[in-house]
Amino acid sequence: MESSVLQEQPKVMTEPPFTLEGRAALVTGAGRGIGRAIAKRLASAGARVMINDLDETMLRESEVEFADAEHVRHVQGDLTDPTTPDAVVQATLDAFGAIDIIVNNAGYSWDNVIQKTTDEQFMAMLEIHLVTPFRLLRAASTFIRESAKREIAAGQQVMRKVVNITSIAGTDGNPGQAGYSSGKAGVIGLTKTLAKEWGRYNVNVNAVGFGLIQTRLVQDLNAPGASMEMHGHQIRLGVQPNLLESVKSACPLGRLGTPEEAAGAVLFFCSPLSDYVTGEVLICGGGLHF
Repeated sequence: MESSVLQEQPKVMTEPPFTLEGRAALVTGAGRGIGRAIAKRLASAGARVMINDLDETMLRESEVEFADAEHVRHVQGDLTDPTTPDAVVQATLDAFGAIDIIVNNAGYSWDNVIQKTTDEQFMAMLEIHLVTPFRLLRAASTFIRESAKREIAAGQQVMRKVVNITSIAGTDGNPGQAGYSSGKAGVIGLTKTLAKEWGRYNVNVNAVGFGLIQTRLVQDLNAPGASMEMHGHQIRLGVQPNLLESVKSACPLGRLGTPEEAAGAVLFFCSPLSDYVTGEVLICGGGLHF
């Protein structure tokens, strides 16, 4: 007989089971797309956020979208300039007095088959995807180490977070992306090494690898404005529409991810939920593998 007593429905959780109040975050490549979504997620959880991008206009547009503009600052700069990572770290410390979360998100793709890839093109991909995170983390290392030593001496356990962004192109490889894939594979090695070096300082160092996310990097290659200028080069962005449809079909979830979904995976590694997770790579790609 059907029970007349209604089962109590589970409560829907509308707020995350943690807060990032009092935490200071630095997010690179936050002028648009995934970086902007990450910064907004961190800010909505209570963090103060420094956003960095090459494009000053996009940074100002990003700031408008934050509910609490008082907790958001921006610093413009080309991270491939060897002096910029130090300047970005110092700007964050000047604004907030601390760095508790670093998300190395800045990047772009410059694709071609290997026989048509120049040295400059290949090195540009290593520079932005691997050398830049290295320089940024090196620049932050003094603050991180000295702060941790003081906290540990005082009997405090303060967990800090580093999230490096990789890709399924870095874990699986992808035709036409020798440089991009190499840079994204290299950052996994950097992640695992820093996890071992910085564990003693209570720093969780992890990576999130994205599949195809709805950004300008996967727009229609033939769409107006499907390009960007970088160091005097006009670089085409996007993919052929027929290729995009075949990739969607190969993806178990049958669609591209959204920037907000990508930011959710990063948020996990920035939160107290990951305090005992380090040196790991989380793939956020809807089950897609190249």
